Amino acid sequence: MAPGHVAYGLRAQYGLIVDPETVMAWERGEVSPTSAELTALAGVLWCSPGELLAEPVTLREHRMARGLAAEELARRVGLEANSYQKMEDTGRWKGNERQSVALASTLGLTLAQFVTATGKQEELAEVLRSAVTTRWQAYVKPLSKLLPIPRQNLEHVLEQLHDDYQSRMVATLSWGGASGEAGTGDAGREFLAGIVDHFWYLAGGAS
Repeated sequence: MAPGHVAYGLRAQYGLIVDPETVMAWERGEVSPTSAELTALAGVLWCSPGELLAEPVTLREHRMARGLAAEELARRVGLEANSYQKMEDTGRWKGNERQSVALASTLGLTLAQFVTATGKQEELAEVLRSAVTTRWQAYVKPLSKLLPIPRQNLEHVLEQLHDDYQSRMVATLSWGGASGEAGTGDAGREFLAGIVDHFWYLAGGAS
């Protein structure tokens, strides 16, 4: 189907006035269709909305890939429609632990996808850096608010992460001798820079 045919189908079948140039812009990824336009486009092309999307990243993209209206997703996770819509628009999820679990379950999100979609990547990294450099026990509760993971699993992963970091610090100090302080700084920065990747590795093993 040429862009003109698609535009005609959108108008004839769904009453949407879309120029062929807009259809071409969608194809090139220059602009994104609205939820209504994506649903209609899938209908014209005889496919599901998810098939028209690249790998979803944002909450909106994950929702649209599942073919859910914002109101329906809000109902399933226990939020008012306008409250959920605001979170989706800003890319900042503010639901509680129960709602986070419901969101991840409804959208079929992995833990990494959940963190990315809810805009909590840097917050997660900051909590993990604090946990491994101080007392990890103090960060179980803050982390449980970020991630829909059972508390006992979080405790296990944080303890492992903390032990890994501290053992590397001790090893670097013993290797470095008098000049170990500089080496420790390098080793610490390297580990902390990849702290989220280390966490996902351990969390995957724990689950």
